[in-house]
Amino acid sequence: MSKSRFRKAALAFPGVIEGAHHGHADFRIGKRVFATLGYPDDIWGMVKLTPDQQTMLVDAEPELFRPVPGAWGKSGSTNVKLAKIDPVTLRSAFEMAWRNVAPKSLLASIETRSRR
Repeated sequence: MSKSRFRKAALAFPGVIEGAHHGHADFRIGKRVFATLGYPDDIWGMVKLTPDQQTMLVDAEPELFRPVPGAWGKSGSTNVKLAKIDPVTLRSAFEMAWRNVAPKSLLASIETRSRR
């Protein structure tokens, strides 16, 4: 997965804008970050998951995912190995992370549209 494909996949979610966080490109809804590119270095991305979601992904795909070292990792921040991740698996991780930070009003409007 290239950095540009990671970026494009993150920006495909409703309401997402690109910003910067601690010197790395990030993807957010409003002020809430759900993914970061290049953390801790250029071979990794990061998705902001719950601890349970993190455990599920790390257990299922340990070559693709790992907890971010330190306190952020304990709260669910999860590294994604860019060279190994496929688009479908990344989209699934992004969707979980995006839903974790999206406002309830945005989630409700998407649910309403999908039922039509």
